[in-house]
Amino acid sequence: MPERPRTADTSEPRSALRRGLLSGVVAVGAAALIVTLGALNPPRPLGVGTDRLGPEQGETVADYLARATASLGGADTAEHWALVSFRRELAPAEIPAHSAGLRIGQVLHRVPLPRVQTPLVTVGVPAGDAVAVASAGNAAWQLQAQLDHDRGLGVVDDRTLRVTEISIARLRAGCACTVGLVVRATLPQLRNLVPATDIRAVEALPADAVDGRFAVTPLLPEAEGVIGPVPDDGPLPSR
Repeated sequence: MPERPRTADTSEPRSALRRGLLSGVVAVGAAALIVTLGALNPPRPLGVGTDRLGPEQGETVADYLARATASLGGADTAEHWALVSFRRELAPAEIPAHSAGLRIGQVLHRVPLPRVQTPLVTVGVPAGDAVAVASAGNAAWQLQAQLDHDRGLGVVDDRTLRVTEISIARLRAGCACTVGLVVRATLPQLRNLVPATDIRAVEALPADAVDGRFAVTPLLPEAEGVIGPVPDDGPLPSR
């Protein structure tokens, strides 16, 4: 007997199609679930530092001094990072006498020139008075490295070049250019600093502030009234 022609079996393609559609629906559903969970439980930002020490632009000196004083209140015995701002620029050799033996974490240098914007240089230092005293030389090195980099890119104007060169030379010569310190101490130790003659302000961060995760801007000796940009229309000295 002649063999009857076989009918094409379409069940397998249809099953595969159904499985593919089902997998797609599951994948879409899973993605939607992930998006929903993400919206309901957003990840916490990592390593974002919002703490800062020093006056804000537009803040009055009086308001900052009051805020700094308030930051020293409290009875906890934990150590805090704190900014010490001076009434006058200190020579490097004067730093130990103005830190009361506290652990210094950063030294802030800025060469004072009347009505001239000069760079603020922050130098992180390990424990010990000797490295704090030597930090002015490190500040000069930082400025030189930045100047060499900017020269290579051709982005240095004549005034910036001269201001930076003057700052480097004076820092290397040991000028009275230290405007602040970041120290590590307890609140009672920080409160004991306040009466010192050359200390203008002491401001503490919360005890859980992380080293290297906060910005620092000192209260400059000449700052009065409202905090704002330093005028930059003064003549430059020869050196």
